[in-house]
Amino acid sequence: MRCAIISRAGQVLAYGRLLIRQEDDGALRLFLETDGGRVLPGGLLSDDGDMTAASAVLADQFFDLWGMSDLTLSIQCGTQGLDSTAALPDSSDIETALL
Repeated sequence: MRCAIISRAGQVLAYGRLLIRQEDDGALRLFLETDGGRVLPGGLLSDDGDMTAASAVLADQFFDLWGMSDLTLSIQCGTQGLDSTAALPDSSDIETALL
């Protein structure tokens, strides 16, 4: 799913997509792949599919990379294309405060 990482000042730090990949042992891991080619691993999803712990690990990766907290992950929910030079459309995104 397409997303943007936004600073508390409103600056878009990265565009990318959230992915869930299966590990060799069958566990599922959350990842962020930026449009610039960086791949940031999050944590493992719980057995019931909950991503709370997985997203906390990913949030730690954001802090390590950008050196700031209070970032917002804005997720595109619609089928509209995402232009990497503009913000996500207000009508089709969900914002989740990470830190």
